[in-house]
Amino acid sequence: MQDFYYELTVTPKERVDFFSSLLLELSGLALEEKGSLLILRSEEELDTIEWAVKEAANKLGIEIETTLLKKDNEDWISKYKSSIQPVEVASFYIRPEWEEKKDNLTDIIINPALAFGSGHHESTSSCITFIDKIMKESNTVLDVGCGSGILGICASKKGAVVDICDTDELAVKSAKENFSLNNTLFTNAWIGSANGASKTYDIVIANIIADIIIMINKDLKNCTKESGYLILSGIIDKYFDKVRDKFSDFELIEDLQKGEWHTLLLKKI
Repeated sequence: MQDFYYELTVTPKERVDFFSSLLLELSGLALEEKGSLLILRSEEELDTIEWAVKEAANKLGIEIETTLLKKDNEDWISKYKSSIQPVEVASFYIRPEWEEKKDNLTDIIINPALAFGSGHHESTSSCITFIDKIMKESNTVLDVGCGSGILGICASKKGAVVDICDTDELAVKSAKENFSLNNTLFTNAWIGSANGASKTYDIVIANIIADIIIMINKDLKNCTKESGYLILSGIIDKYFDKVRDKFSDFELIEDLQKGEWHTLLLKKI
């Protein structure tokens, strides 16, 4: 462990959800959220990420405050571990490896200090709920923007044949490690998005942000089989109608809402 680490704090005046997702995508690190205060810590320098966040805020016309400090290392990862609790979602029990498993639930190990996507966020847990509800053994699944790989791992535990992709190379690396940690398999993995798919799937999952879902809507549709399902998440209230309009050619089976977050289960007509 190094003698110091870097701490980046970001406080946007609005669109906190957007900047939270942006920081996760840019860093692939655990993110602490305290209301509108977002905190990122790493033993690697974070000045490039601070610049990118400021640029995004400037283009969106959003006022933002950031601070970047170099601090003495007090083993903040250990402190973070002590604050993370396991979570039960549908038939799954998602836990860090230092916690004990539950025998009556499907065990998923995700170490949140090492990768984002631990099942605690509303959009992630809603996706898992739909996976548990509709997944059949041998279904083909594509997890777009896989992050930690948690959704693909849940699908694999249900007997699915899983492909994963993410535009962040570190996320793909982390997802592969988590598949191995859980003794689960993926078939293909690539750095990129849904347009890199070479086939169609029974179920396509995109737990990203609404802006990106809208941007890649055609790619998501194209890689979904006829009568296949599309799970879209990371959608806050004010973007619901925009996303729904882009996928009006799909049947809306269910809209699962937790707080301000919507997760849509759609079927290709």
